Amino acid sequence: MKVAFTILGIIIFLFIYWKRLKEDYSSSMVFTSGLYVILGIGIFGAIASRFLPVWWFWFDMLGVAVGLGLSILRYKLRFFETLEALTVALIPWFSFVFLINSIQTSSLVSLVGFIIMLLLLVSFYYFDARYKRFVWYRSGRIGFSGLTILGVFFLIRSLVAVFLSDVLSFVGTLDVLLSAVLAFSAFLAVFNLARTTT
Repeated sequence: MKVAFTILGIIIFLFIYWKRLKEDYSSSMVFTSGLYVILGIGIFGAIASRFLPVWWFWFDMLGVAVGLGLSILRYKLRFFETLEALTVALIPWFSFVFLINSIQTSSLVSLVGFIIMLLLLVSFYYFDARYKRFVWYRSGRIGFSGLTILGVFFLIRSLVAVFLSDVLSFVGTLDVLLSAVLAFSAFLAVFNLARTTT
């Protein structure tokens, strides 16, 4: 079951990622970039599984960051546009992690996590369709939806880590700190984008 959901998650990830970027980049470029991310998650996930299994989430995030970095360096992809595509494309894949855990362990918390991920996905598309109408977001620059959802995700993660440190890949106080820093960084980036007029 885990393998089936993983394959399904990868297929959905590649499709959404390609769909978000296909207007600005060639399909081969987009799919290669997506494969960099998948390989990054696979390699760093394997390292975590072998040496630091409780850190699997953060190693996966590191794999995403490396894949994103390589893509930008090789293909000169625009950062915020690519990050936004990655964000929405990864949500379904990562939501399956919660779903699998909830099925295998009968965990209500993981089921709630799965539902939250789906709500974040819906919220992304809601923001994506309307962010240019927000008066305070006068720049209208792409990146609002992805950064906002990332900020909300890591904010929720930091709050959950305070009270439920045994959920999936939570590592206590350090997890709270890392998640809070990333949430703050995402919201700060949204604020800076809103002020940018060029």
